[in-house]
Amino acid sequence: MSRSAKTTLDWADGTYAFRLGLGELAELQEKCGAGPWFIQSALSMLLLPPELGITPPKEVSPAYVTETIRLGLIGGGMDAVQALKKVRAYVDVGQLTENVPVAFGIIGVALQGIPEEEPEKSEGESETSANRSPEAGFVSRRSSGSEPQSD
Repeated sequence: MSRSAKTTLDWADGTYAFRLGLGELAELQEKCGAGPWFIQSALSMLLLPPELGITPPKEVSPAYVTETIRLGLIGGGMDAVQALKKVRAYVDVGQLTENVPVAFGIIGVALQGIPEEEPEKSEGESETSANRSPEAGFVSRRSSGSEPQSD
């Protein structure tokens, strides 16, 4: 089973597809000097209300936002030059904070997937096996043959 980790978001001047595949995640780590789970955690801390007194790690970089969005656009199918132009136009100084939720969403889908996204079925996989719950194949052993009485 695999999931696409692709999401479509309203961002900047339109609606765009974003996806961070393994190649994009590796480049994100290289560009930011931090792993994707650290970046996700740092972005989540930036989303918390200041009243909580939780400060993000001192290593947090604007690249966590800019590179996540740029690479997400590329992974979503946009030409690299166009993606760079979009990020330069819409994620600049003074616009970073408003783009944190977008970057957090992109990396979250890459790392955790989308809950309602159905896994792809392999060829020959039947509908019944895909819809079977984990409990369907479980047979319980009972010490007595009698079923519990319901009130």
